[in-house]
Amino acid sequence: MQKDIEVVLPEYKRELVVEGYLEYGKPFRVTVLESASYFDKPEVPLVPDAKVFITYRGRRIPLRYQPHADQVQNKYYTHRSDEVMTGSPGDVYSLEVSDEQGRKVTATTTVLPRVPIDTIEWRFNSKEEALVLTTFQDDPNLPNFYRYVVHRDSVEKASSRDFVASDELTNGQRVSLGGGYNYKKTDTLIISLYHIEKKYFDFLNSTSDAKNANGNPFAQPSRIKSTVEGGIGIFTNLVYDRKLVVIK
Repeated sequence: MQKDIEVVLPEYKRELVVEGYLEYGKPFRVTVLESASYFDKPEVPLVPDAKVFITYRGRRIPLRYQPHADQVQNKYYTHRSDEVMTGSPGDVYSLEVSDEQGRKVTATTTVLPRVPIDTIEWRFNSKEEALVLTTFQDDPNLPNFYRYVVHRDSVEKASSRDFVASDELTNGQRVSLGGGYNYKKTDTLIISLYHIEKKYFDFLNSTSDAKNANGNPFAQPSRIKSTVEGGIGIFTNLVYDRKLVVIK
């Protein structure tokens, strides 16, 4: 037996989608797009009329509409300013995005201190494959969250290792992060240890869950945990220690 059932879906309400990462010494750059229905045609829903401001120490800095790509970070931005980020640990930056439809998105981020990498070492198995371990000291006075990224040869290429971790079980300890036996002699690795905000940690975990659930009828649906108010997206600062090593 077969029966056709017609489901009437409510009209989709589009939201502003914001993505912004502040990095010391680099210009303020933010991406502002518009969300789309699952059934819409694939496109880049730009919002040219969006007004973007970043506030820091009482100064309200406008970002102009200038779509461009950053080949190093593999990111696409729609708004930027020539002024660069110069904040110190503890400084707070605020974001405000609005458009002619009356939609408004706000967010804040607090600059974190850099966590230095202590040592990078590797071990070989019987097949001459190398496991790489990166060690650092966790601060026992605060809850901390990290993103660990490994690139081969260049940060412009896709990463070979990328995951997040917390110090819930390692508070105040020397922590070692790594992976499997994925490398070989003469490999050039660029290892980055990011000290990230909890809300960015939650955002990355939620986007990972959403990707894994996409197209999988047996996976648990996952909603993106945004760090912005009034829309969807992420606004945070990127603080990291980075080292280049050659496997020998």
